[in-house]
Amino acid sequence: MSQHITLEQQVEDQLSGKRLDQIAAKLFPQFSRSRLQAWIKSGELLVDGEVRKSKEKLLGGEALTISAELEVEESWEPNDIELDVIFEDDDILVINKPIGMVVHPAAGHKQGTVLNGLVHRSEVQATLPRAGIVHRLDKDTSGLMVVAKNLEAHTSLVGQLQDKSVYREYEAIVIGEMTGGGMVNEPIARHPTQRTRMAVVHSGKPAVTHYRIIERYRAHTRLSVRLETGRTHQIRVHMTHIQHPLLGDPVYGGRLKLPKGATPELIDELRVFRRQALHAKKLGLQHPRTDEYCEWEVPLPVDILHMIEVLLDDLKINGPTFI
Repeated sequence: MSQHITLEQQVEDQLSGKRLDQIAAKLFPQFSRSRLQAWIKSGELLVDGEVRKSKEKLLGGEALTISAELEVEESWEPNDIELDVIFEDDDILVINKPIGMVVHPAAGHKQGTVLNGLVHRSEVQATLPRAGIVHRLDKDTSGLMVVAKNLEAHTSLVGQLQDKSVYREYEAIVIGEMTGGGMVNEPIARHPTQRTRMAVVHSGKPAVTHYRIIERYRAHTRLSVRLETGRTHQIRVHMTHIQHPLLGDPVYGGRLKLPKGATPELIDELRVFRRQALHAKKLGLQHPRTDEYCEWEVPLPVDILHMIEVLLDDLKINGPTFI
C-alpha cells in the first residue's frame, strides 16, 4: 500500500549557503534524512524543477518540490495493542500513553510499541512518516500524545511543534524543597561521554522549560511543568541541571536518598518507585483541518497519586522542613 504526495517549500534566506540535504531536512522535518536523500538522488525532490545533488549549496529563494510515493514501512509489524484513545476524528488521534510503553520501535523494542499498535489499527498509518507520530514520550513517562492520521495533518502538527504553538503541560515530583517557580533556558545535546544520556551542553539545541510549584512536601516538590521546546529527556535533564532531579528517575536521579525521619510507608514507596515521576497531563493545539484550538487533559496515573498520598502523610506526621 502506498500514497502519492506532492509538497513544496521555499528556501528561506537564512538557509543560504547550506547544503540541499540539510535544507530539505529543515523544511521537511516529517521525513527522515535518508528518505529525503533518496528522493534527491531519484529526482523526486527537485530544486526549481531541476535535479540537484545532495551536497550542493543553495542561495536562498529556491523552491523545493517533492513528488513521490510513500510506501508502507515493512519493518513495522502490526501488533494488536489496546491504545487508550482520548479523542479521534478523520485527522488526528489523541492517546493517553501508559507507563512502560515505548513509542517507536528501536533496538530491544521491535514490537509492543505505540507505533506497532497504530499500524494495526489502520494500514494508512504505515504510509505516513513515523506512522503519524510527531512527538514522543519516554518509555516510563505517561500521558498525552497526538498522532496524525493523514499527511496534511502530519505536516500541520509538525509545523505547530516547530513554531512552539503546541501547549504541553506536565506534572512532576522532584527531589528537594523548591521555594518558587522559574524557567530553565539551557541548550541540550547528547552527553559528551555517556552516549545514552542527554545533558546541558553549550553547543546543544535550544531548550526552554517553565515550572511552577503545585505542592511542597518535606523533601520533595510537586511541579507543573510547561515545555516551549521538545528535546529528548528535556524535563529530566533541566530539573537535574538545577539540582532537583525527578523522583525515581533511574538515569538522572542519582542514588536513592531517604529523607531524615521519613515514615516507614514513605521509605517503602521511595524504594519501589523506580521510574521518573512525570506525566504529560495537558495537550493543546490548533486542529489541522478546522484551525480550532483543541485541548485535552488526563488525570495522574495511580502510582503518582499514591506517591502524593504517602508524601502528604509524611508531611502531616513530621511537619515541614521549610519556613
